[in-house]
Amino acid sequence: MTGLFVTFEGGEGCGKSTQIAALTASLEANGQSPLQTREPGGTALGESIRHLLQHDASGEGMAPEAELLLFAAARAQHVRECIAPALAAGRIVLCDRFIDSTTVYQGVARSIDAQKVEAINRFAVGTTHPDLTILIDLPADVGLARVAARGDGRLDRMEQEAIEFYEAVRQGYLDLAAKEPERFLVLDGAQTKEALKNTIREAVERRL
Repeated sequence: MTGLFVTFEGGEGCGKSTQIAALTASLEANGQSPLQTREPGGTALGESIRHLLQHDASGEGMAPEAELLLFAAARAQHVRECIAPALAAGRIVLCDRFIDSTTVYQGVARSIDAQKVEAINRFAVGTTHPDLTILIDLPADVGLARVAARGDGRLDRMEQEAIEFYEAVRQGYLDLAAKEPERFLVLDGAQTKEALKNTIREAVERRL
């Protein structure tokens, strides 16, 4: 029995984390035991890399190529330690970001050669690919305003880029979704949380 692999993508402040938590609760209420995880992270190694990428002072001035390879390293461990075993056991895996994030953040927005990014992504994940990718689309300026308004207002390293960076990320996601419409479900992030939750739940139920 093979499980279902659902990834959530989108720019900063789009509401991914909220919707993953809501879907997890809905599935658990129906007797499922989904694995909710995130990237970079999901493993002890991945969480250490996440801290380095987002918060550690030594990450300042990081070369785009180094950033790409760190994300890939975290993902390789994540797939082999957590995601692939859970899918093999027939579980539903819900992941906050996966290879599409690397494709658009490092490939498109950081202008790293697309073929090189694809090759590194392929090496990192092996045969593990999402069955369904939920893209919550939101204008970059709206998402960044949400980020600035939450918590203590402090931004991590990935949240401090210029608006043009995030606009490139958004367009990169939309271009990916247009190329793979059978995998992507593109949703308007300006909808209410409840409307998004219901649409996502229905889409996952159809896949199940």
